[in-house]
Amino acid sequence: MNRTSCKNCPDKSICKDSFASWIFFIIGIIATLAIRIVTLIMHFDPLYGKISWYIGVGGFFIFFMYKFKVLNERSKKINRQNILGKINRKEDLNDNDYYLIRVILCNINSNKERINYLFIFILSALTLVIVFYIDFFL
Repeated sequence: MNRTSCKNCPDKSICKDSFASWIFFIIGIIATLAIRIVTLIMHFDPLYGKISWYIGVGGFFIFFMYKFKVLNERSKKINRQNILGKINRKEDLNDNDYYLIRVILCNINSNKERINYLFIFILSALTLVIVFYIDFFL
């Protein structure tokens, strides 16, 4: 689903990210940063390294509790409306079925998810290089 197509969509509100999802996205970014820099900070001050570890692990705990809740709710809705059964039997879908599918597809197409994964990848690679350099060349 192209985000620009959502602008003229009558259901464009389903493509909007909620305030809560942005809060948990930020918590996830902070946790990613904190957990990736633990080893680096430990070289300078073990206390700050521990603080970073607690922030990272605590942040991930909160972030993944939220993600689990969202995925669990989505799964319940899919099961309640028997979407997979209807698709497997090639039954006609009703308006509620189509609405749920649009919501799910719009959520899957979220830019926040891609940004989060890219941030984790880049920060992990950068941290690996820096800590490797510190451990073996300094």
